[in-house]
Amino acid sequence: MQQTWHRFILQSALAVGLVLGAGGARATEPLCPPDPPLAAVALPHLSAALEAGQSATIVALGSSSTEGVMASGPEAAYPAELADALQAALPGRRITVLNRGIGGEDVGHESARLDRSVFAHRPQVVIWQVGANAALHRADPTRFRHLLTAGIRRMQAGGIDVVLMDNQRSPRLLASPEDGVFDRLLAEVARETGASLFSRDRLMRGWARQGNPPAEFIAADSLHHNDRGYACVARALAGRILEAIGVPVPPSVELLESQERD
Repeated sequence: MQQTWHRFILQSALAVGLVLGAGGARATEPLCPPDPPLAAVALPHLSAALEAGQSATIVALGSSSTEGVMASGPEAAYPAELADALQAALPGRRITVLNRGIGGEDVGHESARLDRSVFAHRPQVVIWQVGANAALHRADPTRFRHLLTAGIRRMQAGGIDVVLMDNQRSPRLLASPEDGVFDRLLAEVARETGASLFSRDRLMRGWARQGNPPAEFIAADSLHHNDRGYACVARALAGRILEAIGVPVPPSVELLESQERD
C-alpha cells in the first residue's frame, strides 16, 4: 500500500513540477503544502460497504469546479485525482468516483437532476460542491438554503452520506460580497442536517498561513483551480475520507508533509 501511494505522489509531484517549471516557478516546488486542521467527515454508509467487501461509488456533484474547468484535461479535475488517490491507498477495493459537475449550474439545477446524476448510480457518498455561482450571481440565500436542505435530506433518506464543499479562495469570488454569505450558509446547513463539510476556504487559508497564497492554486481566469489546486484539494479530501473509514493516511504522505515543514 505504501509503495503504491508513494509512486502516485511522486508521479503527481513530477507532473505538477514540470507544469510549474514551465510557468517560471521552481520546478522542485512540492506538489501540496501540509493541510491545516480540517473538520472530520462522517461516512457510515461508505464504511459499511467497504467492510462488507462491496464496491463503492462516490458521486462528485457540482458546477465548473467539479467539472474541472481550467484543468489541463479531465484527468486533472479533482474527482479524477480523488479516484487515483483512493485507489492507490486502498488497493484491492473498488471505489469509483463519478464526475457529475456541469459548469454554470448551482443548487437549483443540481437539485433538479438528482435522479439522473445521483440516485441512478446508487452511491454511498455524494460530495456536493455548491455556492460559487450563487455568490457570483447574488442568488437569494433563503431559496438557496431551502433547496440545499431539501436535496441533502432527500439523499440522506436514500442512504447516502453527504459532504458539502464550499468555495475556493479565488480573486473573482473574494471580490463578491456574497461569497462569505454562502460559505457561512453552507456551514449552517451542514450543522442543521448532519451533513459533513469539506471547507476549501479553510484549507486555502491554512495554506496561505504557511506561505502558499491562493494564487498558487488558481488558474489564469482568476476563478477556477489550476492543476495544482485540483490535485491538492483532492489530496486533502482523500485524507479526510481515509480517516472517516478508519484507514491511516499513508506514511509516505506524512513523510512528504514533514519534509515540507522542515
